[in-house]
Amino acid sequence: MVEGKKIIVTGAASGIGEETARQLKAGGAEVIAVDRDEPRVDVDAFHKVDLTDEAAVDALIETLKPVNADGLANIAGVPPTAPPEVVVTVNLVALKKLTLGLVQHIADNASIVNLASLAGIGWEGAVDRIKAADELSYAGVSEFCDANNITPDNSYFFTKQALVAWTHELRWVWRDRGIRMNAVSPGPVNTPILKDFLETLGERAEEDMKIMDRPGTPADIAPVVVFLLGNGSVWLRGANIAADGGMRAHIDATSNGLT
Repeated sequence: MVEGKKIIVTGAASGIGEETARQLKAGGAEVIAVDRDEPRVDVDAFHKVDLTDEAAVDALIETLKPVNADGLANIAGVPPTAPPEVVVTVNLVALKKLTLGLVQHIADNASIVNLASLAGIGWEGAVDRIKAADELSYAGVSEFCDANNITPDNSYFFTKQALVAWTHELRWVWRDRGIRMNAVSPGPVNTPILKDFLETLGERAEEDMKIMDRPGTPADIAPVVVFLLGNGSVWLRGANIAADGGMRAHIDATSNGLT
């Protein structure tokens, strides 16, 4: 249940973020929306922020500190058609900065939910690069991308792998306050940026779509995010829930010789 909770939702103007905000409001939560575009959902507060702007994120943190939020849904993200530096900045650096900037100012027993992706599968093989990004700042993104071969072909995958790993890593960091962090990993979802994924991933995406019965919808994913923000998920810590129509199970099964 989320009734009476104050939840910050980034990316609330479209797609999964919009549907999450809508379902939170329907469940009786107070929603504080963050996006570069104004949301269509009737939220309780809206902060217009471009997450590529470090000063704007710093200002947002100061604005949100007094809210004493019960939850933070990190849903804002950009697709792999964006330049690698933008993908890394928005999907990883800004997300971490906002979360770590607010965590000491959110309520005890709060929930943090990161929107990862099926693209985060295989993070175990990218640990060196993930660790190299541990202290990554806005100013260092371009140099990091050059040094670690972060390209248009792999930038999105890297950020989602790093986000899954970060969620696992921080599983117990704030346990003394009852604050938990979990992630949701959708497969292909029919949102305005689905075409960007298909354009970038090409044949791989086409093959995945043939295996699936259909792409997901924001209405398939948002209830999982809302569940993790609510009282029924208090003993889930560091979990990464695959909400992907069975694609993760398919990959695991076929790669291990199961039919």
